[in-house]
Amino acid sequence: MKFLIDRCAGGRLAVWLRDKGHDVTKARELGADPGDRALLGRAAAEGGILVTIDTDFGKPAYASDAPHAGMVRLPDAPAERRVVLMAKALDRHRGALEKGAVVTVSEERMRVSAGLSVAPPPA
Repeated sequence: MKFLIDRCAGGRLAVWLRDKGHDVTKARELGADPGDRALLGRAAAEGGILVTIDTDFGKPAYASDAPHAGMVRLPDAPAERRVVLMAKALDRHRGALEKGAVVTVSEERMRVSAGLSVAPPPA
């Protein structure tokens, strides 16, 4: 799977995903922060699932119907728990993520939102 890791989600998560064989780009590797909408658009254009702890990405994804290729939201997840929570999300909802779902993960539960404006995979 391909992922774009938001600046706030941390390097440890990116390293873990790479170690698991995933194609990972960290937002920090792309230069200055372009803003939420541009980052979501870049992930969509590249067919990458955006991973963030930032709750602001819900606005463009839901309210503006911005195209995306899937998203994992880890709001309020401490750095030391993000890998564990991401592993659970991938284990339980890999298929939904591959179809462009938004998965919100917390210690208590996971919520999957599907049927949003999903960008077509890159050619």
